[in-house]
Amino acid sequence: MFRPPLSDPSARARSVLPQGTRPRAVRALCAAGAALAVAAAGTACSASGGGADDDVYTWWDPYPQHADGSDWERRVQECGTEAGVTIERTAYDTTALTNQALLAAQEGTPPDVILLDNPAVSTLADAGMLTTMGEFGLDTSDIDENLLAAGVVDGEAYGVPIGANTLALYYNADILDEAGVDPESITDWASLTGALEQVADEGHGGITFAGIGTEEGSFQFLPWFWGAGADLRDLDSPEAVEALELWQGWLDDGYAPNSVIDNSQNTVWEEFLTGEFAFAENGTWQVDSAEAADFPVGVIPLPGRDGGAAPTPTGGEFITAPVQSDPERYEVTTRIAECMTTPEGLVETATTFAYYIPPTQAGQEALLEEDPDLEPWVDAVRNARGRTGDGLGTGYPPISEALWGAVQGTLSGTADAEQALRDAQSEVQSEADGG
Repeated sequence: MFRPPLSDPSARARSVLPQGTRPRAVRALCAAGAALAVAAAGTACSASGGGADDDVYTWWDPYPQHADGSDWERRVQECGTEAGVTIERTAYDTTALTNQALLAAQEGTPPDVILLDNPAVSTLADAGMLTTMGEFGLDTSDIDENLLAAGVVDGEAYGVPIGANTLALYYNADILDEAGVDPESITDWASLTGALEQVADEGHGGITFAGIGTEEGSFQFLPWFWGAGADLRDLDSPEAVEALELWQGWLDDGYAPNSVIDNSQNTVWEEFLTGEFAFAENGTWQVDSAEAADFPVGVIPLPGRDGGAAPTPTGGEFITAPVQSDPERYEVTTRIAECMTTPEGLVETATTFAYYIPPTQAGQEALLEEDPDLEPWVDAVRNARGRTGDGLGTGYPPISEALWGAVQGTLSGTADAEQALRDAQSEVQSEADGG
């Protein structure tokens, strides 16, 4: 669903992991593996490598939809050619990729490069599987700090984003015109709710969003949660309650359909394309579909409670480098990563995935030269926030699960927002305490 120039390789010294790093990482992985379903009986943890061919580098990514012959496959192979090697690419779905990566590390046969969904970076880093970018020798200074943060654990970057996607508010211009709503006037929660009332008075649906009980539900709720000033370490704060009451109020007043309780982001978009709704919360990946809609579509930022753009969560993948028993391989792997992250390379990746926004200013400016209409999305990404940031790391998944559960409970009417979020915070605290 979802690109930053790196420094001239000749201008910086490459650093590699010391030979002793691999065994320590493997020991950490063996310990972690005991709790993982992927740790099959009889799996051996070894410090030895997988007998890699010097001319073949392995690349794993979560894009099985981009098969041999696709633009993405061609892009990956071009970077291998530029680095003087052949890339052997394997694609898994997102969950299978993380599990397979941990298993490969336990067996001493990790790939050279893994493209990871950004919340998974902290999981593999915590398991001792990944090199830091400093150890790896990749300059991250040009990458937007808010985007890099999703791959930072204990102050160290364990990957670099190839781009980012995020959320904004799409609107049906015909409906807003009929209701007399100027989209530029929507700058906070009060003005958005007022616009929904005007739209409803004209007989139209107001807003649709994804409240589904999965990560997609948390992803869509976070702009309202953060936009109220709430913190993921304090799920039952007054600000968090206010954000959830906003969604519940829209549902109660008929401004949002009951379907939002089970909506995924795809079904949100399907609802919006019917032409019956004024607004839909969705992401950069719908840009091309919006252009092909049967009605004029515009985009505005998701508003914060008191004004301004709300922080939105970042989506997208990070290039990571698993620890290798032979650190000499890192030099070629660095060249592959640098090829993927030049301004031109980031723009090509952005358009291949329609659309990822490059994670550096130079890449963003290059993208806007090609398509100025993407400026709202560039602005949204510059204001976005990593879900595992603020030191949450591997603590994010249980928080997210508790949060989407609270959203589900409130929207379905089984609890009010205050009680649902109090229960969510208790759930997170209990898990943190080992309960």
